[in-house]
Amino acid sequence: MKSIRTKLKLNNQQKTLMAQHAGYSRWCYNWGLSLWNAAYIDGYKPNPRKLREVFTNHTKPLYPWMKNLSSKVYQYAFMNLGEAFKRFFQGLGKYPRFKKKGKSDSFTIDNCGKPIELNGWSHKLPFIGIVKTYEPIEATTQKITISRQAGDWYLSCSYEFQAITTPKTTDVVGVDLGVKTLATLSDGKVFESVKSYRKSEAKLSRLQ
Repeated sequence: MKSIRTKLKLNNQQKTLMAQHAGYSRWCYNWGLSLWNAAYIDGYKPNPRKLREVFTNHTKPLYPWMKNLSSKVYQYAFMNLGEAFKRFFQGLGKYPRFKKKGKSDSFTIDNCGKPIELNGWSHKLPFIGIVKTYEPIEATTQKITISRQAGDWYLSCSYEFQAITTPKTTDVVGVDLGVKTLATLSDGKVFESVKSYRKSEAKLSRLQ
């Protein structure tokens, strides 16, 4: 697998849409963390699947504005929360904290199991629509994450990279060292003797 991260070239309307999705993801993550803490105190064992069921059936209908944003956002928000708790219980991370606006603004979406094709400078993203990048990209991925850093938005994803390898070939030949010739190979190639002494004999005599 290979990962890429590149800056997006967005207009103001697209920047607003990205900010709305990032806010949606943050809202769901914090909602899930709050419910997780309360459930744990009451003796329940929460998990991302149960959070998603409660949110879909009871909480989401109370907020009409959520219908205008991708439903994949809250699903990945709960998955990320579950991974955060998993790392905590394994001793690999701290206890999950509530997210604040302006820090770690990001969201993840996919194409409902279908691959997302990134070709050239313009890319059609699920629900988001056409976005442009400052550099060409050629990749096929299952999901993408869009994040904000210092006011700019970035696209990142992982994709399968198939390296082209050229098989190495080694030719083996026999070498016959001779007197008249330096060497003769089994394929018939002949290396003439250097005869450096004879070539330098006159110069050597003069120098002596």
